[in-house]
Amino acid sequence: MEQFSTPRTDLALEAREMITKRVSQEIPGVMVETSEDDDILITRVNITTPEAERVMGKTQGQYVTIEAQGLRYKNTPLQDKVMEFLAQELAGLTQLPRNATILVVGLGNWNVTPDALGPRAVDKIVVTRHLQGMLSPELKGGVRSVCAIAPGVLGITGMETAEIVHGIVNKIKPDLVIAVDALAAASSHRVITTVQLANTGIHPGSGVGNKRFGLTKESLGVPVIAIGVPTVVHASTIAMDTINTLQEQASFARYFKSMENLTDSDRQIIVRQVLPETLGDLMVTPKEVDRLIADIADVVAGGINQAMHPNIDYENIHIYLH
Repeated sequence: MEQFSTPRTDLALEAREMITKRVSQEIPGVMVETSEDDDILITRVNITTPEAERVMGKTQGQYVTIEAQGLRYKNTPLQDKVMEFLAQELAGLTQLPRNATILVVGLGNWNVTPDALGPRAVDKIVVTRHLQGMLSPELKGGVRSVCAIAPGVLGITGMETAEIVHGIVNKIKPDLVIAVDALAAASSHRVITTVQLANTGIHPGSGVGNKRFGLTKESLGVPVIAIGVPTVVHASTIAMDTINTLQEQASFARYFKSMENLTDSDRQIIVRQVLPETLGDLMVTPKEVDRLIADIADVVAGGINQAMHPNIDYENIHIYLH
């Protein structure tokens, strides 16, 4: 199968959607399973062969996507439900023993709100590595040893994130690294409404064309689970979404007669050639991003906490940590 050029996206789900739409067939070596619960859609994409990896442009492994459009709004019951699903999927991907040590890494720049998901989530992680000898009897066996760090970015520290994390891993020797990062989407409706988990590790900045050294099992020597949320979308994607929407409306279709015979790939090429002349390589985020990042950081951190510490009563967590 021919490898196609796709819009920038960190989501395996979107990469599959775009490719299958172009070839009108499923991709050999890519297994897909979906389930729904009210307004939450869970999609599991499993890339099983080197050829599927080449076509998808994604590393072989498991990718779980949890989508809930209501995450754009302040909806506490929905956030709690997404938290629970995130915890379940994370526990299924890790299969950790009770005595495991986990390092949570919050990737990104805490000074730039759309890139601050990782550091914001780390602030809310229940860290317990230093408390293992002081836990009450009812928590024994149900509270794992967890530590966390937000290492910053190269422009702030002068060090590659992977260099910092590699040094910490060598010192504390965790059984698992969980890397939390902001992602880029190819669909504007998935910004802040989607959480992706992957057992393939992560390459910070790849979705916005700024690929850094990866955090993977191969580079760190321990399994790496990546958890990400799209916080930005490329300006060309918004332009394409606008053109496609207007073409579908009869009152505007006559203005786009010249483009009706063009394929999606042709339209993307045209849009990308036009936009950089006036807007540059622009990434766009919602205007209410401050609130959205705070809310989704709560969801991500809550899911990690529930998966790592199943015995904690989170409504009364302050009782256990005094």
